[in-house]
Amino acid sequence: MTATGSGDSPGLTSTAPLLSVEDVHVAFRTDGAPVLAVRGISYELNPGEVLAIVGESGSGKTVGSRAIMGLLPPTATITGSARLDQTQLIGLRGEAMRQVRGDRIAMIFQEPSTALDPVRTVGWQVCEALLVHRKMTRAQARARAIELLDLVGIPDPAQRVDSYPHQLSGGQKQRAMIAMAISCDPEVIIADEPTTALDVTVQAQILDLLHDLKDRLGTAIILITHNMGVVADMADRVAVMYRGELVESGPVRDIFERPQHPYTKHLLAAVPYLGRPRPASMDTPAEHVGADIVMSVHDLCVDFPGRLGAEAVHAVKDVDVEVRAHEILALVGESGSGKTTLGRCAVGLQPVTSGAVRVLGTDIVTAKGKALREARRKMGFVFQDPAASLNPRMTVGDCIAEPMLIHGMGTKQSRLERAKELLDAVELPIDYVERYPHELSGGQRQRVSLARALVTGPEFVVADEPTSALDVSVQARVLEVFVRLQHSMGFGCLFVTHDLAVVDLLADRIAVMHRGEIVELGSREQVLRHPRQEYTAELIAAVPLPDAAEQAKRRTIRRAAHLKA
Repeated sequence: MTATGSGDSPGLTSTAPLLSVEDVHVAFRTDGAPVLAVRGISYELNPGEVLAIVGESGSGKTVGSRAIMGLLPPTATITGSARLDQTQLIGLRGEAMRQVRGDRIAMIFQEPSTALDPVRTVGWQVCEALLVHRKMTRAQARARAIELLDLVGIPDPAQRVDSYPHQLSGGQKQRAMIAMAISCDPEVIIADEPTTALDVTVQAQILDLLHDLKDRLGTAIILITHNMGVVADMADRVAVMYRGELVESGPVRDIFERPQHPYTKHLLAAVPYLGRPRPASMDTPAEHVGADIVMSVHDLCVDFPGRLGAEAVHAVKDVDVEVRAHEILALVGESGSGKTTLGRCAVGLQPVTSGAVRVLGTDIVTAKGKALREARRKMGFVFQDPAASLNPRMTVGDCIAEPMLIHGMGTKQSRLERAKELLDAVELPIDYVERYPHELSGGQRQRVSLARALVTGPEFVVADEPTSALDVSVQARVLEVFVRLQHSMGFGCLFVTHDLAVVDLLADRIAVMHRGEIVELGSREQVLRHPRQEYTAELIAAVPLPDAAEQAKRRTIRRAAHLKA
């Protein structure tokens, strides 16, 4: 199926496509039969246009885009045509491809933490393309790098140019990736999940930046994402992929308002958004409201020492909060607000500077030995990235059973049976006990991470951004499983997230953190519908909605406010 048309962006004037992709297939050689990842996709991209490619994990959206840039491994076989003006990209190799890649077509990678070289400064990495493609001197390239860092909104660019990636926040690293991508004024930018795992305010800034670059430089953008709110905000046209095929395409409003393919309808139906009525199954049963407190923190402070004589960073300041059995308390806020630090303190994974943390009656700040081990047996932690938190050398069954082994619970056989029981509870086949984490999809690994957190029957669980990198259909199922288990097992949960739509779907109460402090705490209805603090209102206003017409109105208002300012 071909994605064609001029879209509905008023700035598009050219009729000749800048990029033409025709009947591209991608197959990967394996020990068995070849795996066909992309099946004959075709689309066109016009100058100054944003084409969003959406679909679930494994649909081929990233593989298809990497194919036209020559970024797939040698095991990939690529056929078809991808013309950038008159340049055929499929089959381009060596120096010929290097002259195009980074100069005429560039890519913003999905995970800047792994895409950026940790042993090179940010400035060096921005300069690299300038030195190769623009033949600048090092002094000229450095000056241009500072200009680019300033352009993408990184504060103190003259100092940050000498910073290493680990010294930047997640949003700043994403901006640095954009600076690298636009350094040579490319005609096409492929943005692969450019806002995944960013909080809503930073996400809004990144989207505004991409819009501004498109308008000022006339850059065409291929936006690969699973966030349908971002699609509604950014895209002129949408191409929907499913199992390697492009099943539907059209102007963004047509796709949102009049989807034709069953998969597109299913994808849109799974999107959580603020104000959407949540199923009654998500509500805490009435008989459990006001249950016993399972976790509380009082006057909690966490300071991180400054580097090279700099002042200490006050990550958490005088926080008081509690979680009850059968309750989900959502902890929200921007990156750097202290929410993950607070979550780690709540289960004893982060030393505290002062204050008390009590879990089921035990102060885990002062507890030691047997008392601390017993308290930890009653806690669970669902990590943000299961790919990093699951041991790749252990089977799924061993990963799930590991907490039981650590706490001396059961026999080897009983631990295996418990692992199978939890796999069934998170709706995975029990024969997955013999598989390894790399053999599972992202959504499946997240379910394994959830099963591991629950294997000891905890009464208190911290879930740190457990669905941030999942596509919407997988996210919806994981959340349904999570809430069902929470209701049946009765554990209290501190749910750390930046996704307010997910919060609206499952939280009982919400705590809003800003610069280490809880600035607002209340019921889901009160905080999201009637916020008392301006900061909370700003967070809510920054959430993109899966509604193209509404997002267009919002962007018009924001631009008017920006011009007025």
